[in-house]
Amino acid sequence: MISYPNAKLNLGLNVVAKRPDGFHEIETVFLPIPLCDILEIIPSVSGMATITTSGLPIPGPPDHNICLKAIELFRSSNPTLHSSLFTLHLHKQIPSGSGLGGGSSDGAFTLKMLNALYGTDLSEEQLAQLASQLGSDCAFFIGNRPAFATGKGEKLEEISLSLKGYFLALVIPPVHVGTAEAYSMITPKMPSRSVKEIVGLPLPEWKNMLRNDFEEPVMAKHPEIKEVKEKLYERGAAYASMSGSGSSVYGLFKDPPKLAGHFPATYFSKTAQL
Repeated sequence: MISYPNAKLNLGLNVVAKRPDGFHEIETVFLPIPLCDILEIIPSVSGMATITTSGLPIPGPPDHNICLKAIELFRSSNPTLHSSLFTLHLHKQIPSGSGLGGGSSDGAFTLKMLNALYGTDLSEEQLAQLASQLGSDCAFFIGNRPAFATGKGEKLEEISLSLKGYFLALVIPPVHVGTAEAYSMITPKMPSRSVKEIVGLPLPEWKNMLRNDFEEPVMAKHPEIKEVKEKLYERGAAYASMSGSGSSVYGLFKDPPKLAGHFPATYFSKTAQL
């Protein structure tokens, strides 16, 4: 079985409070985008759950991969399942540590594939509850529809949002932004207007209203990220922003963007129609 775990964008991101458990309360809108990894699962001949990878590098040892954690979680939550395990191959096309949720998507899609392979017929709600145990934004990739996210990112409210007709430009400089480090630079505060309210406005109005709280401190430390955002606006973006805690920056364009030659070859870049 093969699936295509996709990335997501954060449309706005407000860090509103710090929780007693050390995590943060946020509000953001998650939007699925057509940048995908490729995940294959087949029955294991060795009787063990194993994973091989190709494509872009994945930090950490293979046996710590979130897909293997998803297998362990799925089986532990269904103790009556038979003992067969699976071999996975993950071809990575979503850059790790870029604020695009690639790892979370891989884990969530693993759960969905296991649900089909085992024929356990878990509901979307049940799968989302499992996914939330893998990571804060994993549950989003179960339904994989635009959603207003609160809490740690696991509380989801599906919203009506379509950017059909717009073009996406995604640019990622070779800069690693640690999530913990990014949060340490933030002073939580309640926004004057909710992200959910702002994304309901016409997209050209987002530019002066829709904010990502991570941008200012992260761009101060990594000015090359700020330069990407400025260049996207120079090239005609109706809206541009960093996604998550970075380092990815996206621009939304009414017409196909012309970006050739405007970013170094060391930068990851992709354009797509939404």
